[in-house]
This record gives sequence, structure tokens and C-alpha cells, in this order.
Amino acid sequence: QVQLVESGGGLVQAGGSLRLSCVASGRAVGIYDMSWFRQVPGKERDFVARISRNGYNTDYADYVKGRFTLSRDNTKNTVYLQMNSLKSEDTAVYYCAARGGSGYARGVHSYEYWGQGTQVTVSS
Repeated sequence: QVQLVESGGGLVQAGGSLRLSCVASGRAVGIYDMSWFRQVPGKERDFVARISRNGYNTDYADYVKGRFTLSRDNTKNTVYLQMNSLKSEDTAVYYCAARGGSGYARGVHSYEYWGQGTQVTVSS
């Protein structure tokens, strides 16, 4: 079992930046692929980015590519999502997720563990 806690959300103006953090406890985060998803009310939870357990491989949704950067520090059991050039359409609750499997995985059902989410609001 692993518990995930997100932080770093908030209100930011369009064009600004935020850095989200996801801290894992219970088991070492280094054994999991980690991803971020986001969700707005009334819509499905959408994939944002994934990083492999060793940090060597990343995968980004087209709508964040070039603006968001996902990284991890396994010594701190933490994954970071640096979000730059934020747009109003980035407004959502952002969720951290972990999976014991490896490789390409963008579906919510691929992930066993989820955090509670952190709200990101971008004002235009």
C-alpha cells in the first residue's frame, strides 16, 4: 500500500507557474510509475503526464507538452509537476497516481493508488 498526498495547488494568473508535489508514504515511491491526471466537474479524469520509476522516461499529453515538466526524487519519495505558461483551460483538480506496472499507461484504470487531489485555478 502507498498513500499519496498532493500539494502546491492554488490560484494563479494566466501565463504564470505553479509546482505541484506528490509525497508518497507507506512504501518507497521508487517502485512505482507515477502520473498526474486532472479533472474538471462533470468531465472525466484526464491524463496529464507520466514518469517511469527510474525517472528516465516521461510521457505528456499533447495539451501540456512543452509547458509542464514532470520529475521525481526517489530519495524524498516525491514527484513534482512544474507547470509553466498556465492557461485558463488548465483549471482543474490535479491528482497524483501510482502504479506497480511499467510502460505506457494513460488510463485511470491502470493506476492502483490515488491522492486526494489539489485544486489549480488559472484566472484569465
